Amino acid sequence: MGRMSVEELPEYAERVLEVAELIPPGRVMTYGDVAEWLGEGGPRQVGRVMALYGGAVPWWRVVRSDGTLLPGHELRALDHYRDEGTPLRQAGRTAEGHIPKLDMRRARWDGTDVADRDPRAGTHT
Repeated sequence: MGRMSVEELPEYAERVLEVAELIPPGRVMTYGDVAEWLGEGGPRQVGRVMALYGGAVPWWRVVRSDGTLLPGHELRALDHYRDEGTPLRQAGRTAEGHIPKLDMRRARWDGTDVADRDPRAGTHT
């Protein structure tokens, strides 16, 4: 599924996808982090945007706050995390499928170096 043109995307969705594209490899933001960074919406709205339109951006970098991998996409996401060196925590013995979780303390990105990545984003406070 390709990304829709800007004219077809709702304005909020376009902003969410732009943030997802700014997250550096090996780092993540939660759905709530993205909403807070944008100053609008909430985790559910960001999650909905990612579910509907996130296929053409690094969707695996926008995650749940508890570090669990997106159900149904765990193995695809895990491949990306391993390729990018995203910090992971070993799965507990009781974890279903022994799928690791993200190490949120080490992987979480706060967007502070965003001006170095994209000059358009330098207005974030």
